[in-house]
Amino acid sequence: MESEIKINKPTPIGSDIQYTSFTENSPISATIEALQDGKYVLVEEAYKDGMDLLHQIQTKLKKQYAGDSFKEQRAFRKEYRDLSHRVLIKIKDHKLAVKKAPSIGWLEKLYADTPDFILSFPEIQGLNSAWQWNKKGLVVPVLRNKVHPYYGTYFPTRFDHLVLFDNWLKRYEGPKKAAYDIGVGCGVLSMQMVQHGFQKVFATDTNPNAIVGLKEFMGTTKLSRKIELDYGNLFGKWEKPHELIVFNPPWLPIKSDADKNDIAIYYPDNLFPDFFKDAVSHLAEDGQIVIIFSNLAEIAETTTEHPIQKEVDEGGRFKLELKLTKSVKKASDKTKRTINLRESEKVELWVLKHK
Repeated sequence: MESEIKINKPTPIGSDIQYTSFTENSPISATIEALQDGKYVLVEEAYKDGMDLLHQIQTKLKKQYAGDSFKEQRAFRKEYRDLSHRVLIKIKDHKLAVKKAPSIGWLEKLYADTPDFILSFPEIQGLNSAWQWNKKGLVVPVLRNKVHPYYGTYFPTRFDHLVLFDNWLKRYEGPKKAAYDIGVGCGVLSMQMVQHGFQKVFATDTNPNAIVGLKEFMGTTKLSRKIELDYGNLFGKWEKPHELIVFNPPWLPIKSDADKNDIAIYYPDNLFPDFFKDAVSHLAEDGQIVIIFSNLAEIAETTTEHPIQKEVDEGGRFKLELKLTKSVKKASDKTKRTINLRESEKVELWVLKHK
């Protein structure tokens, strides 16, 4: 399967790109001004120098975007992304060409045929973070074993919605022959269903990394016989109706081009209409659809429309069987940007049936 799927990974920056060097002794203000003028900066000596530069960029932008509104914080993140991605670092023989740099296995694994290239510093940070998670694994309270998320694959950092789903599975009394998991990510929901006795889960994702990574993670274990994967949109190649469809979509609507950088967080306008249209023929007669969602978009005032409620009210295809909610645990002090939102956020579990 891996040979048929092209992995998403950072694209190397052309070696002919013009840049200025950045070292520990380079003037910070002048460097940031150069970045704001659209120029590129190459970290030449130590990994820490790049970390310090990004910190200084953040500090300057936080003064410029001092408000804590969702709109202002989104603008802050966009400008930080633009500037930080012009900070570069060289890779030589699959290793970072600076002193005291972390060892990142993805550099060889994802770029086997390209030993020397250039990436932006934030991309290197992302690769490093993903490598650490992949190596040490992630403890998920609702699973018996750790998961080892692949690079570029969504994995949960909060677990309230997973606990909500697990509690629902404990009370589920329907047949457990087969289920769909739409947008499998690193496979947590599929593994939950297998733990609760489902004989087969058909899982899809439009992210190739999710499919390749989960296949690698499962290997030839029992899970690989229980969970069948397809790289495709919504229900992928499968047409047969099953008794359960599980969908954990993104929780925020796309509002700008910048949002399209993260399809695991932001959903396009057509996602829910397309899902409900296809779900009609993929849900068994007495089957159930479980959608895991949040009121985050409503309390962030990014939309006044709830896509699931809209389907129930206007779609004419499904009726609401059950709705469960669970308050989200208080955000840590490290996430002050969203602390006010998190205080009123609730995760939701919707159960729908054919009308």
